[in-house]
Amino acid sequence: MMRVRIGQFSVVMGLAGVLCAPVMASAQVPAPQAPAATATTPAVIPTTSATAPTAPATPAATPAVATPQDPAPVAQAVPAGGGRVFNPDMSVIANFLGVAGKNANNTDPAMSLSEVEVSLQAVVDPYARADFFLSATPGGLSVEEGFITFTALPGDFQMKVGKLRAQFGKVNAQHTHALPYADRPLVSQNLVGGEDGIDDSGISVSRLIPAGGLFLEATGEVFSGTSGVFQSPQRSKLNYVGRLRAYRDITEGSNIDLGASAAFGPTNIGPEANKTLFGIDATFHYRPLRRAIYTKFQARTELIWSRQDAAVSTGVQQKSFGWYALAEYQFARRWYSGVRVDRSARALDMTLTDSGQSAFLTYWPSEFSQIRGQYRRTKYAEGLTGNEVLFQINFSIGAHGAHVF
Repeated sequence: MMRVRIGQFSVVMGLAGVLCAPVMASAQVPAPQAPAATATTPAVIPTTSATAPTAPATPAATPAVATPQDPAPVAQAVPAGGGRVFNPDMSVIANFLGVAGKNANNTDPAMSLSEVEVSLQAVVDPYARADFFLSATPGGLSVEEGFITFTALPGDFQMKVGKLRAQFGKVNAQHTHALPYADRPLVSQNLVGGEDGIDDSGISVSRLIPAGGLFLEATGEVFSGTSGVFQSPQRSKLNYVGRLRAYRDITEGSNIDLGASAAFGPTNIGPEANKTLFGIDATFHYRPLRRAIYTKFQARTELIWSRQDAAVSTGVQQKSFGWYALAEYQFARRWYSGVRVDRSARALDMTLTDSGQSAFLTYWPSEFSQIRGQYRRTKYAEGLTGNEVLFQINFSIGAHGAHVF
């Protein structure tokens, strides 16, 4: 460290000498002298000299001498990430939603900033990272997710602790802005809690299972039972979720993703009234490598079975079933179009079944914003029919990490 400081000091002195060189050169030119003055006569004549008075000589300019300065500060090594190394990656994502048309069962306003999500994500240490997602809605501010992930546990396990979305199916684990449409399917609303879904405080443990050319992941989770789907009356009754996911590349531009999920826990329907959910999902992706930014196709379906223990007053277990299927196609660099079909019975009355169809068109000005229009037709079990046009704008600022694929 001392050698660096001395070297910087000498560089500063050298630069000062170069800059002052013209001044020093001018100072070496002798000032005009009286004839009696000799070459060795000092530039300033002492007043006590006995020699004949001479014309006062113009004092010679004092040579400029560089004044020693404090050495320049030593450059410190800057870790990757620059000055924000101790600050998390921060982003804000806003979801603006407009609704037009008629639907007696939908009370959404004509226009609203339905959600603003603030994310804070950073590495805690070499063994863990933390993710926080705060959700501000017209109903208030809440923690949508906030958890720490331990990535280097023995046995190649990974563990999340905090509040998080359960890994049940595809839609439940996704944030609203990450969906390819403006709303959630009917089966998600009727059987899996809608917008919030199974979102609770708990622990999630997962592990990749070696299976040759197959990507296989097993996940087990336990939650406190305070979500919109499960409600626990006491500490000993918890909500359990399990999921097995399999992924495989078919060709260099296509792959298939399969999953099976199960969830069990208490509800507030009545004493000992538990609920069980089973689900399977399948997703097919196609994106040719040579035209990856211009062409993409995705097809997905999800089927969910619900078993709700009845209240003592009815004594009848409700066995409900629902599903959705969607297809989305990218036909230009910034344009996507798609359709979705929904059908689902209701969790508390399996005799009532709702159905719907949607068509949507999305334009991406950039990766930080998207503009979407969606036509939605819903036929409810009571005989009512809703026809609506949804207008959505998602936009974001800051660094937002990728979501689960």
